[in-house]
Amino acid sequence: MRRRPTHNDSVRQQDARNIRLIKLLVSLLLVFGAFAAGFAVRGNDAILARLGIDVASKDSQANPGLTVQGSTYNSLAARVAEVQGILAAESLDSYDLDTATNNVLKSLADTTDDTYLRYYDATHYANYLKEVSATYAGVGILFAEKDGAAYALDVFAGSEAEAAGVQSGDYVVAIDGDRGNDGWSAAETVKNVTRDAGSSVVMTFRHPETSNARGGAEYTVTLQCSNYAEPNVTSELSGSVGYVKLSQITQNADSLVSKAVADLTAQGAQAFVLDLRDNPGGYLTQAIDVASVFVKSGVVVNIQAKEATTARDATGSQVTTAPVVVLVNGNTASTAEVIAGALQDSGRATIVGLPTMGKGSVQSVAELSFGGALRYTSAYYLTPNGYNISGRGITPNVVYGTGDDPAVDLQKNLAIETASSLVAN
Repeated sequence: MRRRPTHNDSVRQQDARNIRLIKLLVSLLLVFGAFAAGFAVRGNDAILARLGIDVASKDSQANPGLTVQGSTYNSLAARVAEVQGILAAESLDSYDLDTATNNVLKSLADTTDDTYLRYYDATHYANYLKEVSATYAGVGILFAEKDGAAYALDVFAGSEAEAAGVQSGDYVVAIDGDRGNDGWSAAETVKNVTRDAGSSVVMTFRHPETSNARGGAEYTVTLQCSNYAEPNVTSELSGSVGYVKLSQITQNADSLVSKAVADLTAQGAQAFVLDLRDNPGGYLTQAIDVASVFVKSGVVVNIQAKEATTARDATGSQVTTAPVVVLVNGNTASTAEVIAGALQDSGRATIVGLPTMGKGSVQSVAELSFGGALRYTSAYYLTPNGYNISGRGITPNVVYGTGDDPAVDLQKNLAIETASSLVAN
């Protein structure tokens, strides 16, 4: 027969259950204590080393610099801040903040495809902002820009620069010994060499040894500033063709071209050649106005920015409906290309010459809170049909070189012949 459980048996069973419960609670407390201890020593290299833990093994998501939070994989600023934080907390060395800023931003600019991206420190930005008065003198050079670098597009006859041996195509290296933050742009160059008549400026140029502007020897000249009155628009009548040469897109370019066209029409011109060769561009509003001398209505240029593309239309101030030929070459740039592209896309003009530079972009300048400014490409010029000029240029309807004899302007002769044939038709 089975023994019937007694009161003592029940007590022993309850005691066993209590002992198991106590053991479970002790185990949980030990686990929690170990977990809390882990947090207490995490990041304390001394304690971890005494415990035999490799202190070099850190969380890949941690930021040792303690200057930013979160992942540093997708942010250049966070990565630089992390390094800066480590140096501030642990390094025995120091660095110059302005020099480091220049070097870091130059390296950043070099990694982008924007050849016009440039950081100006406070000194160079002040020079960039300097107003150039018409009463100030220059060195007798028309400066243009290619891939962010200034070069001599034209050297005026009889100028100090011509006498010193400066040649068209030579690149600006330094002004008064200053090589700039990252070279010199055309705008910077113009503002830094435009001074009182009689004053001098020391300029270093590089004469490129190849057609792609690479290499070449440097030379330094001292140039005296003088007042040069080079006409921006010249014109002449050749038979029934009016020839108009526009050197730059200045603030009064439209009125000068409009007057020249009207005068030539009064003299009997039945067709026109608009010569934009070696024109580095200039004001976009004026380029639209110059195109409007020949185009009655419609889109002149599309401006593609980061957020949207906007169209700029002709102003409705057309002066002539006569046939037009536009003459261009590899130095036709920027807003001068806008004019050529607008007249070509609208079917208003025949383009003759060589492909243009392809500088179809807009640069903006943003002031920085720590001083200086950043210049960057903020928009592209598109022709009325949506063709992006930047990096490609305008291809002429009739591609024609300059010929072997520099004394004979074969491109100009062909353009006038083409315009004359359009009158006959």
